[in-house]
Amino acid sequence: MQRSAVRPSKLFYLILAVTAAGGTLAAFADPITRSLERAPLGTLGVFVLVIGGWALSLTLHEFGHALVAYRGGDHEVASKGYLTMDIRRYTDPVLSLVLPLIILAIGGIPLPGGAVWINRGALHSRTVASWVSLAGPLSNLALGILLTIVVALVQMPLGLLVGLSYLASLQILAFVINILPVPGLDGYGAIEPYLSPQAREFGMKARPWAPLVLFALIIGLPGVAETLWAATDFVFGAIGGDEYAADVGQYVFMFWR
Repeated sequence: MQRSAVRPSKLFYLILAVTAAGGTLAAFADPITRSLERAPLGTLGVFVLVIGGWALSLTLHEFGHALVAYRGGDHEVASKGYLTMDIRRYTDPVLSLVLPLIILAIGGIPLPGGAVWINRGALHSRTVASWVSLAGPLSNLALGILLTIVVALVQMPLGLLVGLSYLASLQILAFVINILPVPGLDGYGAIEPYLSPQAREFGMKARPWAPLVLFALIIGLPGVAETLWAATDFVFGAIGGDEYAADVGQYVFMFWR
């Protein structure tokens, strides 16, 4: 792979700077008062930290798809700008903005969607095609583990601790959801190359609406969201995550509730 193929955009660095500013504010302004109320400045810091961190993770998720595809034979991803780490290359107006805001407001799951269009016919093998799909959720899992390790090993102020803990748990949640074998999600993409032609045809027809049905179930049926969070908490706890700190982070982040 040519080194010049990967060129992080200025926007990526800007989002990184904004995220760092949110973390700094969360660190120096306590987000919770002694009466357990949200403090404005600290809450703003946690909110910016989580939103900025989530935007960065979305970028890395989609970049992971593109990078593996590029190395696996689809060099068109470079000309499409997918290797620039520019979040604008991956966004879809409905899946990346409208739907995630609704889910965030109702269910507390900020789950923006992205899109990297892969020429799967150019990939070297079915195994490569599977790894292209897995690269995205595995990047979320890796980021969640990294953040959890940082929180566990580094002494930090309360606001930064709860913000990073919640962000880490969201990465695990993204992994849990994306790995589901639902058409349109990465878990299905990983097994699709090995399915029969009839099953792949059905999956292709279901791909546009199956994720919307899943998100509707998350919003409409509390048991679905609870099951996903239970799986998330299990994985998060298994890697040493502080579930209480993550819960506090969610409480601070969701200031409108």
